[in-house]
Amino acid sequence: MEETELQLIRRLIPKNRELKKLWDEHQDYEEKLEQLNKKRYLSTEEEMRRKEIQKLKLRGKDRIEEILRSYRDGADSC
Repeated sequence: MEETELQLIRRLIPKNRELKKLWDEHQDYEEKLEQLNKKRYLSTEEEMRRKEIQKLKLRGKDRIEEILRSYRDGADSC
């Protein structure tokens, strides 16, 4: 994510529980993927888990971006 998005996330997290939950999950998924990606070989189960985590992370990131977009749209109309 871009630095401006990260700054906005940090500013909105105290005000938005959903955003905080999504951001915490995003960080957790990132850490799990990092651990899996460090392995030289993945079992079939690990590969399936890695793909599932990637999907969950992407879904969460999409929702985070929706929240940020709606905030920006609201801020622009003020």
